[in-house]
Amino acid sequence: MEARMKSSANPDVITAIQHLIKAIHAGGVDPRLLDLVHLRASQINGCGPCVFAGVGAAKKHGETEERLHNVVTWRETPFFTDEERAALALTEAATRIQDGAPGVTDEVWDAVTDHFSEQQLSAIILEIATTNSFNRINRTIREQAGKTW
Repeated sequence: MEARMKSSANPDVITAIQHLIKAIHAGGVDPRLLDLVHLRASQINGCGPCVFAGVGAAKKHGETEERLHNVVTWRETPFFTDEERAALALTEAATRIQDGAPGVTDEVWDAVTDHFSEQQLSAIILEIATTNSFNRINRTIREQAGKTW
């Protein structure tokens, strides 16, 4: 598969994205958890470039190979905390909103609010939304994995 666009992004768009990422990281959430959220949403959406970038970022933040290989099966493994599980459940519910999926149920919301402040939740939700946006852009233009931004 070949990428559909070759040109680099508009500098104003890059600046806006940098501000968005800065706002997410100012929310008081452990960067490793944000990396897990990014990786899980990207796995669901089949976004190769974001999975590639997400694994690289998580490793830089000290994430282990064992946990990275098991994000896709987080429910069936003992490697994640209750806090991480709540964030991953929110990620899946907010990402899978197609074709009548229930979205973020009260059960998912109640679980995540037990672990995070509103400021932290805002950061996590913005990470989910931003990742889903990047995933859709990359899938549309057939961006290839392995690129660094």
